[in-house]
Amino acid sequence: MNVTRVFGLFAAVFAIAYTIAFEWHWELFSYHPRTGEFGWGQQVSRGGPVMHWYGALATGALAALAACAVALPFTRSRKLPLWLGWAVPLACIILWGWLLRGFFQR
Repeated sequence: MNVTRVFGLFAAVFAIAYTIAFEWHWELFSYHPRTGEFGWGQQVSRGGPVMHWYGALATGALAALAACAVALPFTRSRKLPLWLGWAVPLACIILWGWLLRGFFQR
């Protein structure tokens, strides 16, 4: 089984799923570094900062792995376009620049 044929799909789906998970707060879990606790989904502060980033990464990775598992049998007879693995993540980077524009403006 040659999984390299879905690497571009993984990159594209991960970028989209990560952006959606982080922007709409669909994190798989949250981490509270002060107490060392994890909680499912988006959590409120428990006496310190809450880290949602790890949960958003996990959400994106699970979505990308699921998409690749579904697409793997279909890629035996058909190749995915090469631009998929770089154009979609690049578009998400540009979208992140727009979403975070408030941090860069005075």
